[in-house]
Amino acid sequence: MNFKPLHDRVVVEPLEQEEKTVGGIIIPDTAKEKPMQGKVIAAGSGTRADNGQVIALDVKEGDTVIYGKWSGTEVKIDGKTLLIMRESDIMGILN
Repeated sequence: MNFKPLHDRVVVEPLEQEEKTVGGIIIPDTAKEKPMQGKVIAAGSGTRADNGQVIALDVKEGDTVIYGKWSGTEVKIDGKTLLIMRESDIMGILN
């Protein structure tokens, strides 16, 4: 990927949700909710403090994260739909 996010922004690839419910009902694309989990593809260098020092991000490439349902800006890069968001939009890292 030829894209590097700046400062405290991260690029997240949303993880697709199941197409069937536990009971076996198939959910059509129009009824699916937006995913709230994704994999970090790229991360910026960090935020700048008032004194000019760079504070590194807590997330790194490869982390699986949970973010807000309407977080980020959806973009297409290399044919993939990705989200660009600030680190503050991320709620946590899944282990």
